[in-house]
Amino acid sequence: MRAGRGMRWALGLLGLWSSLAGAQLGQKPSGYRPQSPAGAAAEPRLADSLMALPGRPVRAPRADALPGWVFRLGSRAEFDQMARVYDAGTPLALPHLIFAIDRGQADKVYFIHSRRFQFHEQFLKARDHVSEFARASLNDNYRSPQRRYLFGTLAWRAQAKAWAYEFWEGDQLTPELLALANKRLGEQFFAPLVFKPNSAAQEAVGQGLKLALLTQAEVISQQGFLPLNLGQAVGRLRVLAPGQPLDDLEPDDIALLQEVPLSLPPVAGVLTTRPSTTLSHVNLLAKGWGIPNAYVREVADWLALDGQWVQLSVQRTGVTLRPSTAEARTAVRRPGAPKVWPQPDLKRTALLPLGEMRAVDRQRCGSKAANLGELTHAYKRGALRGVAPVPDGFCIPFADFAAFMAQPEAQQALRAAQAEPGFAQSRQVRARALAQLREALVALPLPDGLAARWQATWQRQLAGDGVFVRSSSNSEDLPGFSGAGLYTTVPNVKQADALPLAVKTVWASVFNAEAWEARRWHGVPHDKVVMGVLVQRAIDARASGVMLTVNPFDPAQSGVSYVSAKRGLGIRVVEGKRQAEQVLYVKRSNAIQVLSRSDDPVALLLDAQGGVREQAVEPGRAVLSDDLVRQLARTGEQVRSLLGHGPQDIEWATDAEGRIVLLQARPFVQGSLK
Repeated sequence: MRAGRGMRWALGLLGLWSSLAGAQLGQKPSGYRPQSPAGAAAEPRLADSLMALPGRPVRAPRADALPGWVFRLGSRAEFDQMARVYDAGTPLALPHLIFAIDRGQADKVYFIHSRRFQFHEQFLKARDHVSEFARASLNDNYRSPQRRYLFGTLAWRAQAKAWAYEFWEGDQLTPELLALANKRLGEQFFAPLVFKPNSAAQEAVGQGLKLALLTQAEVISQQGFLPLNLGQAVGRLRVLAPGQPLDDLEPDDIALLQEVPLSLPPVAGVLTTRPSTTLSHVNLLAKGWGIPNAYVREVADWLALDGQWVQLSVQRTGVTLRPSTAEARTAVRRPGAPKVWPQPDLKRTALLPLGEMRAVDRQRCGSKAANLGELTHAYKRGALRGVAPVPDGFCIPFADFAAFMAQPEAQQALRAAQAEPGFAQSRQVRARALAQLREALVALPLPDGLAARWQATWQRQLAGDGVFVRSSSNSEDLPGFSGAGLYTTVPNVKQADALPLAVKTVWASVFNAEAWEARRWHGVPHDKVVMGVLVQRAIDARASGVMLTVNPFDPAQSGVSYVSAKRGLGIRVVEGKRQAEQVLYVKRSNAIQVLSRSDDPVALLLDAQGGVREQAVEPGRAVLSDDLVRQLARTGEQVRSLLGHGPQDIEWATDAEGRIVLLQARPFVQGSLK
């Protein structure tokens, strides 16, 4: 098994989780040795110790002058002579070496010179003087309880202050094999060891044996920073206390936030002092804007820079903030020019049942509704398996929004907002004016006949059941601009007279301050934005969340799915104020790795009277089962194949029967730094 590639992959994979330098998460070649039925390989003609006794000062020898392997390590100095170090000189420096335990040689432990042998297979070839191994036999050493070898990595985890041994995440360790590894390594190593499981299955085995564990979630929590979006930026540092308004943030500000807000206007960079879900609205906005973004726990040294021009650098191995030079200030990015805009269909006014919608209907109702129509069609024809039906609903088309906004009172309110002195220059002025505009629009009467038509369809098609009234605009899922989290959803509408108010609330969210600022930054023309509304049957979810059919930390890595989840409705997952449960699923190894458990003590549930209610839950307890994670990953692959838009960002829930319910699917838009 190769130590190097997997650890580098873990670092690249978890640009978010830079502490994972030693995690064996990658698909790396592995050296295996089949069980020898009679007679083990000859003993290597090497000394049973290193070149100096423990504690005796020695001059560091050349790598090629050291033995290729030893059977015992008696000191840190001996370890260092054979170890490789990733990210040397950084907070993430990870000295490590690979090891093998040969069950065909009385469970002999080999500590392998890892600057000479990057693969376990290379070590075996050198030891046994052979050139090739049968691949199937090699693979058995990951899967078979009767395997001959145990292959792993041993590293010094400085932040945990622990020596930890670990195995590839796909290694199907049995309790007997793990107990053997723990016993033999402990006997041959100079310091106490902990086991670092790299999958949920390995963690369960370790817990069953009552071993000392260092979980991946603990590694992440011990890290003082988490890079969420790599890059560099120059801007004016703005330190914001919890609850402080964000309206006066400017595009050339770098925001240092002491809590994760629900949304954020465009800025040059983001730092938060609390971890959050990587798919929170703020983190998705930062990705879309292509700006550096990181969680940093200790920021006391930076507070004195508040109001000064600084240069922020978010890298895999650390986050730096330093005073900027005058020359660097010119690097601040400015809004782009308006984009070419697709023409929406404003002529057809018929309400569209979700089951009849297809991709072409995005011109009438937006891509969110149209994509759900495609998934409904796929389910009906048997092309989407292993899930519950998409909750039924209907779409109120763009044409109704256009008719509402064409009313003289609506046009007058819009002109008055934009005529407010300072509107073009000041975010604060725009935020106040847009808030007044939204209030005015919600208070306006609807054109004749609209409300009655919606209510009749709700009763006829959905039997008046509680519904979510959801945005589906033409300013979402654009190349380089997702629009995720900018517009309003009204949950669990139960009363007939509440439906028109909810629809107007969604329409008015076109003028949400964060939506206006995001469009302004990206050059999306405000006067071309129209809003469709999806009225969809509510699901009282056991658990909900977001899934990506791509690794968000290393999109080039294939076969990896990311899932975040909380109990109850998924509103709190994307808000990001409290951390969600987060896992990675690796298809090749069929392994699941837990990155964090949900720390939210509250679940949102449907209220019988309408809206949502809070219910206390136990934080830290697992939300996702391994079976559910694998089902979600398989469902994500189906959705990606059906929609054909590349990586997908999928909102999901589980219903009372434990079935997966698809609530949204959209292309995963990831910005790039300019």
